[in-house]
Amino acid sequence: MSKKFIADVIKQSTDISGIAATRAAGDFLDALVAKIKTDGRLSIPGFGTFRVVETKARKGLNPRTGEALKIKAGKSVRFKASPTLKNAMKGRRAGS
Repeated sequence: MSKKFIADVIKQSTDISGIAATRAAGDFLDALVAKIKTDGRLSIPGFGTFRVVETKARKGLNPRTGEALKIKAGKSVRFKASPTLKNAMKGRRAGS
């Protein structure tokens, strides 16, 4: 999914211009990111939950050279699909 896809859905479901729909899509995505940053999680009923998780420092390998390198500790976002979304996907083939 892309910002353009979201903007197209907004434009088709409302009577606003493409520029306004694109701005609304951008504002929507910015609001989601801000909420996740401040609260550490975001739940969208019927869709799923995004949550921030701490990642530990670890050792890794450069895939081109095989050289060992250190990966710093940090934060990542995880997503867990809601039961509603999971049930909607039952019977769907991969890639369709």
